[in-house]
Amino acid sequence: MFINQVSVFIENRSGRLSSITKVLGDNGIDIRALSLADTTNFGILRLIVNDPKKAEKVLKDNGFTVSTTKVIAVQVEDTPGGLYKTLDCLQGANIGVEYAYAFITRKKDGAFVILRVENNEIAVEHLKDCGVNILSEDEVYSI
Repeated sequence: MFINQVSVFIENRSGRLSSITKVLGDNGIDIRALSLADTTNFGILRLIVNDPKKAEKVLKDNGFTVSTTKVIAVQVEDTPGGLYKTLDCLQGANIGVEYAYAFITRKKDGAFVILRVENNEIAVEHLKDCGVNILSEDEVYSI
């Protein structure tokens, strides 16, 4: 029900993002989605990949600071206001969203969004009650 997101601490230096993507590519790890947030001195790269355990290991083996976080992947209608239904459901249950980012897929039946919320278990139950499609690990990792 939850997706493993790999987070990498990155110093704001030229070539660091390139180095991470090279390590992943050289090890056959395919990026499904990513988000990069930065400050003046560092950034956090959040990744959804096809093999998060392997990604965490190879990145650590190559000197990167890495952690894994459980997130929720949802499918929303790919129409204006499609994301609103999901966010309104969470707000109605008084569940805050810490961050969210979308990802691209070759499928044409909706848009996909990664959500980091205050309480994954409660959020999933409310989202299901609202008719939101929660994606499984297999669905996300095989996209």
